[in-house]
Amino acid sequence: MKRFADLLELLALTPSRTRKIAALAHYFAEVPDPDRGLALAVLTGELDIRNVKPALLKETVLAEVDPTLFALSYDYVGDLGETIALIWPHHGEGELPRLSTLVDLLNRTPKAELPKVIGGLLSQAAIHERWALIKLATGALRIGVSARLAKTALAEMSGVELQAIEEVWHGLKPPYEDLFAWLEGRTGRPDIDHNARFHPLMLSTPIEESDFEKLDPRNFSAEWKWDGIRVQLVMGKDGVSLFSRTGDDIAPSFPDVVEAAMGRAVLDGELLVGADFDARSFNDLQQRLNRKQAQGKQMAELPAFVRVYDMLFDGDEDIRALSWQERRARLEAWFAANPQTRLDLSEILPYADWDDLGRLRRQGADEHGHEGVMIKLRSSPYVPGRPKGFWFKWKRDPNVVDAVLMYAQRGHGKRSSFYSDYTFGVWKGNEIVPIGKAYFGFTDEELKQLDRWIRAHTIAAFGPVREVKKELVFEVAFDSAQKSGRHKSGVALRFPRINRIRWDKPANEAARLEDMDAFVG
Repeated sequence: MKRFADLLELLALTPSRTRKIAALAHYFAEVPDPDRGLALAVLTGELDIRNVKPALLKETVLAEVDPTLFALSYDYVGDLGETIALIWPHHGEGELPRLSTLVDLLNRTPKAELPKVIGGLLSQAAIHERWALIKLATGALRIGVSARLAKTALAEMSGVELQAIEEVWHGLKPPYEDLFAWLEGRTGRPDIDHNARFHPLMLSTPIEESDFEKLDPRNFSAEWKWDGIRVQLVMGKDGVSLFSRTGDDIAPSFPDVVEAAMGRAVLDGELLVGADFDARSFNDLQQRLNRKQAQGKQMAELPAFVRVYDMLFDGDEDIRALSWQERRARLEAWFAANPQTRLDLSEILPYADWDDLGRLRRQGADEHGHEGVMIKLRSSPYVPGRPKGFWFKWKRDPNVVDAVLMYAQRGHGKRSSFYSDYTFGVWKGNEIVPIGKAYFGFTDEELKQLDRWIRAHTIAAFGPVREVKKELVFEVAFDSAQKSGRHKSGVALRFPRINRIRWDKPANEAARLEDMDAFVG
């Protein structure tokens, strides 16, 4: 466990991506199975310690620590793992078991006995090992390591291409002993049935104004950018799977899509809700997301469908190496041969030149609320990751509103010492009502300035949340606004971010709730 704790501490304190990859590659090369595979599972979010939840950890600590002291400490530190590591009052001597033994111990211990077991482990661990133990148990790392970075380190360690690792990843399970055996040349590549697994998606890059001067519009095709979630539909001989863009199986949440899909293929598209393929807002879709099981009433009121825009496998044939134009022809032929009730084909937008497409983009945003357009090179193969020059997204110009800062909360990880999460609102009569939250869009220097302002202008505290004087105005950029019964204002913003801090603007000149009507779709 000490080796794993040392690794997490280094990753948390190292801003350099190159150094993180080197540290991970070194760890994976030197640590034996199954510990390295379990560490990989923790880093990629694939390991679940079933019965250890934050509430149980707090219960364990509060049995040994004054509740007020813990609350004050947690508020100041901002991170549960770090707070417990620092405040735990017992210091014994000993060494924590190896990672695999710890995982097994935490998973097989009855829930009623876990506080005693965890307390004993905390007492024999060094401070950074306690922190690592909590991170291991909860899976809430926040150390600047993504699943892709961990896989990049595997590629660095082994010399195997990242794309090849991505190809087999979702067919494997922790502790990944067959993966490491392949990467080290001891066995062949794991045999993964494409009909039963997720395939890494091809992603787009934002287009810049300067790009239009270099790109010939005749070489590209355009489609609407739909306001849903990216999904992959895997239709095989043994059934149908529906994956999110991160490879999570979301089929149980959308049985109306899965049960209606017919044919054999691997399709790429956008999950939307609405009757007769008439897409409704993302806010409507959100009511069906993050539910383990779909509810009959919601399926009736918000039927789901997939708007398909690419094909990876035509039956059992891998067609990703073909050009976009050839894949599109295959996709159209497949739809003609396999009529669908919950899948439809994304339309191709006719345009003469970039100016003409720009007019379409603005018209689609104004009249239909489209997010923008996708621009795809006709000759491009389907390449996992974010290859340059193949797919571009040309999003509509963001909406902007002046809103008043209402509440602030400490961030996590590197931001745990700063008030970096902000709730803002607009005027409704003589009161300010919240319309959204944001935690990015400002520089590190601006974060320090905001933190100082918040500390000096706090008027009330609600646990970790600070209410501030209603004096500071943010210029907030957002993609769209929707009606919402969960907000006192009745409005929720989509993808809000801080565009500017209006130090110069008085709060009474901020927007009013009636101003939001122009944005609500």
